[in-house]
Amino acid sequence: MSYKFLEHSTDAIIEVNAKDLKEAFKVTADAVINLTIDQDKVEEKDSLKFSARGKDLYYLLFSWLEEIPFILITEGMAIRRIEFEIQKEDEYQIKAIAYGEKLDFKKHNFKVEIKAPTFYEMEIKQENGVFMKFLLDL
Repeated sequence: MSYKFLEHSTDAIIEVNAKDLKEAFKVTADAVINLTIDQDKVEEKDSLKFSARGKDLYYLLFSWLEEIPFILITEGMAIRRIEFEIQKEDEYQIKAIAYGEKLDFKKHNFKVEIKAPTFYEMEIKQENGVFMKFLLDL
């Protein structure tokens, strides 16, 4: 279970390796949060329910990558951790609860604002675990 940031001049390219799909989405969330703030400085004082959905895993990942920055910036909540379940019926869906506190730019060491995820260079492979790669427009 790991993530790493790849070299890019203006955007963030992130690679994720995990044992299964749920762990991959957890690691993805941690990578996005830590790109934006220092997650270890966040206390669990509040919670917020949210969801992501997609017709396939690529659209689910895209939706997930949209929701986390939305909570951080628009909702103003610094996230310490996220509990969630992935479901698949007609489409994929993640039902989640984010735990954290009101975003404080100084306390949480706000680093960069994520404008949007992209499908460009997005990869998802499920062979001997799960590999994901995605680009975030900063």
